[in-house]
Amino acid sequence: MRVTKLMLAVALVALVASSSPWVGKSAARTKNDDDTTKRLNAAADVLREIRGSPDKGIPKDLLDKAACVVIVPNVKKGAFIVGAKYGRGFIVCRNSNGRGWSAPAGVKVEGGSVGFQIGGSETDVIMLLMNKGAIDKLLSSKFTIGGDASVAAGPVGRTSSAGTDVQLHAEILTYSRSRGLFAGVSLEGATLRPDDDANKDMYGKEMSNKDIVFGNVKVPRAAARLLAELNTQSSRRA
Repeated sequence: MRVTKLMLAVALVALVASSSPWVGKSAARTKNDDDTTKRLNAAADVLREIRGSPDKGIPKDLLDKAACVVIVPNVKKGAFIVGAKYGRGFIVCRNSNGRGWSAPAGVKVEGGSVGFQIGGSETDVIMLLMNKGAIDKLLSSKFTIGGDASVAAGPVGRTSSAGTDVQLHAEILTYSRSRGLFAGVSLEGATLRPDDDANKDMYGKEMSNKDIVFGNVKVPRAAARLLAELNTQSSRRA
């Protein structure tokens, strides 16, 4: 009899625990963590594709000069046109000594429109931030490309020598990748905001993008591939 009562009590506790809102929150948190990890790995894949396309990718000399890189993987076709939220990615900046890269911070890209260079069912977007002014503006609560900083579609190839004066003096250079091909792309009018949910997934607490990229924060394990790829391609600022 006592065994039966004990079994019933255990079953009741298990039932209450399974229906608890805390269990639901834990499951949701696990799913969010998985989604953030997938985006981090997708961002690393985008950078690996750059390394595999030296003649048609982002010029290495520009990547070496960049102060920060924003990677937004798997942008859905058509989302640019309707102006809805269309991308979640990451910003990574050089360490203060110019060697290596910071831990990643989450960003959301919204609105704006792009030219015909986009194509295919999914597109990856890469932005190079070329100076401190662009970084300070982007790390604010809301940043409009082309409005708060000068922007240009970046040149493609082994070097930036074919770039125009406008491209080479812009604060932000923007690129897209579709079907394995890179191209300069206009993102004027799009806005970037911090992705607080992604930051909480990566670091277990609320953190600002500025505190992450300038605060000597330990790189989360999920971002190891992304940082390794960046360091392989450009470990030191030119």
